[in-house]
Amino acid sequence: MKPSHIEHLGIAVAKLDDVIPFYEKLLGTKCYSIEEVADQKVRTAFLKVGQTKIELLEPTSEDSPIAKYLEKNPRGGVHHVAYCVENVQEALDEAAAEGWQLIDKAPRKGAEGLNIAFLHPKSTHGVLTELCEYPK
Repeated sequence: MKPSHIEHLGIAVAKLDDVIPFYEKLLGTKCYSIEEVADQKVRTAFLKVGQTKIELLEPTSEDSPIAKYLEKNPRGGVHHVAYCVENVQEALDEAAAEGWQLIDKAPRKGAEGLNIAFLHPKSTHGVLTELCEYPK
């Protein structure tokens, strides 16, 4: 596994509309995309800083992973770090061979049409780690 770059930082927020203006002012850029990822029970908003994106995550259901994160961290915060890899399935296979705990055993569709999968924080020193692959 050899990531090419940090694809994005995922930040959990209670309400996108309350937070987007802050990040637009802080980063000096506009939010370029808002979308709902229904199977992950989340709305996402993206801003870009250089090559790296900031993904703001708002829960759309009380049982979403982001809602659960916000229960423990009511002010929100960094939820995950996403790395771009050439092939998510190969990266997952390498991670499994290392004995790392996988949340996803196979890639799934994420925001912006990326193929994604997560590694469990128990295996990544407390950091929820996302692997991303641009569709070919």
